[in-house]
Amino acid sequence: MQQVKIFKSIESELWSMENEINTWIKESGAKVISVTGNIAPQSGGASAMGGTFSASDVLVIVTYEK
Repeated sequence: MQQVKIFKSIESELWSMENEINTWIKESGAKVISVTGNIAPQSGGASAMGGTFSASDVLVIVTYEK
């Protein structure tokens, strides 16, 4: 039976998210069927830290079988 696992992070921490996903795959023994992702750009005003935008949200969905 196919299942999904959702990972959420921010774009400035993609390396950490990648490590989390790879560790989960290795430890769970999941058979990955597909991986899809989306980045949701932040809009609106600048942050108080020098006028830069905050990091965008990143969502990765892994479809797998146990």
